[in-house]
Formats: sequence, C-alpha cells, structure tokens
Amino acid sequence: MQIDIIETTGLGDRSYLISAGGVGVVIDPQRDIDRVLALAEKRDVRIALVAESHLHNDYLTGGLELARTVGADYAVPAGDTVAYDRLPAADGDVLAAGPMRLRVLHTPGHTHHHVSYVLTDADGTVQAVFTGGSMLYGATGRTDLVGPEHTSELTHAQYHSVRRLVDELPAGTPVFPSHGFGSFCAATPTSGESSTVGEQARVNPALTQDEQTFVDQLVAGLTAIPAWYSHMGPGNAAGPAPVDLSMPRPVDPAELADRLAAGAWVIDLRSRTAFAAGHLPGALNFELAIANFVTYVGWLMPWGAPLTLVGETEQQVADARRELVRIGIDRLAGAAIGSPEALAAGRELAAHPVSDFTGLAAALAADPDLVVLDARRDDERAGGGVRGSLHIPIHDLPGRLDEVPAGDVWVYCGSGYRASIAASMLARAGRRPVLVNGAYGDPDTGAAAAGLHAQPATV
Repeated sequence: MQIDIIETTGLGDRSYLISAGGVGVVIDPQRDIDRVLALAEKRDVRIALVAESHLHNDYLTGGLELARTVGADYAVPAGDTVAYDRLPAADGDVLAAGPMRLRVLHTPGHTHHHVSYVLTDADGTVQAVFTGGSMLYGATGRTDLVGPEHTSELTHAQYHSVRRLVDELPAGTPVFPSHGFGSFCAATPTSGESSTVGEQARVNPALTQDEQTFVDQLVAGLTAIPAWYSHMGPGNAAGPAPVDLSMPRPVDPAELADRLAAGAWVIDLRSRTAFAAGHLPGALNFELAIANFVTYVGWLMPWGAPLTLVGETEQQVADARRELVRIGIDRLAGAAIGSPEALAAGRELAAHPVSDFTGLAAALAADPDLVVLDARRDDERAGGGVRGSLHIPIHDLPGRLDEVPAGDVWVYCGSGYRASIAASMLARAGRRPVLVNGAYGDPDTGAAAAGLHAQPATV
C-alpha cells in the first residue's frame, strides 16, 4: 500500500490518498479536489472511498464533491447530522475498498462524533491509523470548537480516545493526523513530521500525564478561535457547493479607486516590504507568500463582505483564490492585476517606514512616550513584551482602532506578518505606522537582543 500526503500548509492540514491494487481511498480532502484527482491519475487508481474523520471546523471539505465526481462511497461519522446521503461510519464498522480495509474507531474529543480509521490489509494486518484531530504529533486536537459548554466533557473524552488508540494498536503503527502542522485546530503546538503509536505513547501529553493534569493543561493552553471557524461546521453539515477556481472579474483603476474611497476590503497580496514602499491608499496588506494568509483574511474580514484582490500577476491572484475557497470565501468582488503605480493611474501612492527591534529601541530612547502596538495573541503576550507597549491582538484590532492614539505608531508581532496587516489597518484609519519587521524571539535580532523584552509583570 502507498500513502501519499497532500499538504495544505496555509491551513496547517494534511489529506491522504491511500493506493493499493488500482484502488484509492482519500481521507479528509480539502475543497480544491483537483489536487486529489491529479494525484489519483498519477498513481493510476480509481478512488472508491472518501472518508471524513469529523465535520471540520477549519475548512470546507472537498469530500462530498470528490465522492460525487468519481462515484465513490462517502463515509462521514455516523453521529453527525448532515443534509446529504453518506455512508455512516460507526464504531466497529469495517469499510472495504479493493484490498484495503478501514476499521472505524470512535475517538471523541475534537468533536463528539470524531472517528479514526485503522488501515489494514485484507488479512487484517494493521498498516496505519488516520487520526484526524484526535492523536496529533506530540499533542491532540483542541476541544473547545463545538462550544464552551462542551469543552470539559470533550477534553476528558480526548484523553481516553488517545489512550484507546495506544491500547488497541501495535506500537509500530504509523500515525497520520489531519491537523497539527500549524493548524489552530491543534490544542497545543505539535512537533515532528511523522510518528508511530509507540512514539506517541512516550511523548504525547494524553499518554504521559494523569487525566486531570492533561485536562487542566489543555484547557489552560487553548488560544483564540479564528472567527471563520464558526462557519465551517455548518457548511460541512449542509454540504459545500462545488468549488470554483475561475479568475475573478477584472477591476480597472477607476473602479478600484472608487472601492478604496468607499472603504471596501481591498487586499494587496505583495510582500510586506514591497507594500510599505508604495501602495494604493486604503489597501490592506495580507502577504500571500506566508502560510498564514488565509487564516488572517478569514479571521479579520467581515464574513461575506465584498473582497477585491490586488496582485502583481494572474498567478498570484489565482493562488490567493485557491486559498480562499478552502474556507468558503467564494464570491470575490473582483481582482486588479499590475504594479501599484499602474493601478494608481496617476494618483499618489501611500507608504510607511520599515524598521526592526534595534530601530525601535533607538526610537524609544529618543522618545520614551512613543506609541508601540503589540499585535500578538494573548498567549504570546503572557510571555512578555516591549515595556510600555499597547497590546491589541490583531484579531481584535478592527473593533479597537479607537484605542490607538493618533499620530505615529510602531507596531510589532511575532514575525512581522501580523504587524504588516495591523500597519495597513492603522494607515487606513489615519495613523502613521512604522512596521517593525522582525521576529520577536530571535536571539540575535529580536526584542531581547535590542534590550526591549520585559517580563509579563513589568510590560
């Protein structure tokens, strides 16, 4: 049997194609199914089964469309209520596809009805386990996505689910999770690119801690939930529409200027330094080249708001569209392609300075009352920050812009990515941002190296 990993780095997820005897099985596919179809063609397999470990909270599935396109069975956990025909996958069921068998294990925790799939050959020899959002590499899936009233119950369930996997499977069984590669569906940071059940028994908190310690630490470590997650579960239960990856309608410079003047959401996809050097006034900078692009567009943009993309090339816009459809941002208002100078059509461009933590230290030495904005999450801020800085997490900034004083504002985050988004928002709101472009924790160039890091009690 061959197991191919289909990476979706922008969401921190993996899907899988299992091939044997000319037959394919797909686990937890993303919505842009052309990648899966191309891989199946390369492997020369007919996809006979598509299986979901759970109704996903971080993306719209491609499973329904894929199964309908290729005529495959579509397995979804039996306990989930959905609006389409499916093969209900219940604990103990064995799903057959060619020489492959998938034994269903109910592993609640990430959701109530979450299942894992144990892959065996026709003789029953275990080949691998696909754990979805249950057992991750050195962690588990978060347990607060269904609703806060269920978090405690699901966290206890997660503990027992991970232990069930270890109790029932050989130690050498390869583990293939769907989450945990940067996904906000992971309860705590994960580690490693591959693992086995035996290795997890030695390192996974659910297997090295007592139950209450595990529960307390997992709940205490839960971070903010991206706003767009609330739309994914209902969308997956209803059944996502077929994906559309066509190019958005072209927007000319005059129409683009009108949208910017009206305060519409216009996203510039270029790098943060290119954006800072010159951009259309009122545009927002979400750098496409960074894996977090779709996470922060989905988190910050009002859901359903008209969105216009600005890119240097058609490919850049096409890549952004692919990222966005994965979370259901389908109806783009259009796209403008070209340099900012060409798209400005004679109008003056905006710009803002770029510095680093050393530059920030020098600026604070000259003016101790300088306004400094920390755009990191609460859990990052809990480890300390720049002394005297104003802390507003990036996902809260749209509703708290009035808390940022007028005038010059130096803004930083963990890497510079979120700081650039924040800087563009501040500029649109009439502030004069300075982007601190650097990694906060870098031992050579970060905040501590510049003498700026303060412990939580003194920030």
